[in-house]
Amino acid sequence: MYEKELETKIKSLPPEIKKELLEYIEKRLEYYKRKGKFSFSWEGGLKELKNEYTSVELQHKALEWR
Repeated sequence: MYEKELETKIKSLPPEIKKELLEYIEKRLEYYKRKGKFSFSWEGGLKELKNEYTSVELQHKALEWR
């Protein structure tokens, strides 16, 4: 539907913008491939700290650890 219009506009772009556009498209495609595929491999990873910190304190610690 939009292919011709996109093709025309892309052809009119300078090479450096075409490169940026390609990188953007690749990132978007990767995002859509991963979308909805969450992994909970981290679940329970901090359970040994459950008696030491509240959930809010852990949130603050996580911000410090970043």
